[in-house]
Amino acid sequence: MNRRTVALAAGIALFTAVSARRLHRARAAERVPYEVLDRFDGVELRRYPPTIAVETTAPDERVAFGRLFEYISGANERREEIAMTAPVRTDRTEGVEIPMTAPVRTTDVPADGSVRMAFYLPSEYDPEDAPLPTDPSVRLVVDPERTLGIASFSWYATEDRTRRITARLADALADRGIATVGEPVLLRYDPPLTPPFMRTNEVAVVLEDR
Repeated sequence: MNRRTVALAAGIALFTAVSARRLHRARAAERVPYEVLDRFDGVELRRYPPTIAVETTAPDERVAFGRLFEYISGANERREEIAMTAPVRTDRTEGVEIPMTAPVRTTDVPADGSVRMAFYLPSEYDPEDAPLPTDPSVRLVVDPERTLGIASFSWYATEDRTRRITARLADALADRGIATVGEPVLLRYDPPLTPPFMRTNEVAVVLEDR
C-alpha cells in the first residue's frame, strides 16, 4: 500500500470517527417531545406540548445563533449555563404560501428580510423559573400546545431545497383538506459542522385545531 493510499485511508477513518462523534452528540441532546398522530405522503402530523424557547430577531442567521448561544452559555440573569436542545427553529421559509383559514400568529415572519431564530429550553424549565436574558434583543417565549404538519429532509437546508420541501408539505396537507395557521418554519437538529448526509431538517406548519 503506497503512501497516498495510506493517507487516504487515514483521512476516511478520521472523517468517519469525527462524523460518528458529532452524530452521537446531536442525538444525545434533549429533543422537544411530541406524539405522532398520523403519517401520509412523506408528512407527519405531530402533537406538541407547551414549550419554552429563547428567541431573537436578527439581520441574519449567524447573528441570531450567536445571541442565543450566548444566552445558553451564561448571558442570563443567573449566569447559568443551559444545555443545548434540538431542534433550532428558524422563521424564514419564504417563497411558498400554505393556504390559511385563520389569522397569522402574532409571532409573524419578519417582513424586512431579517430572520427570527429560537432555541427550545430543556424540559426542566417552566415560564416561572427560566432565567431572563441579559441581552434586550433576546426574549423568552412560550409556544402553546399545538399540532404541526412536518416534512423531513436531509443535506443542507438551502433556500431552494427548503422551498421545495415546503411546497411538498403544502400539497400533501391540501390534498387531505387540512387547514393551517400562520407561516411554515424551518427546524434543524444538528450542530453547524455536521456532515450534510447526516443532517436532519424539517419544515413545520401549525395546523388548525383538529
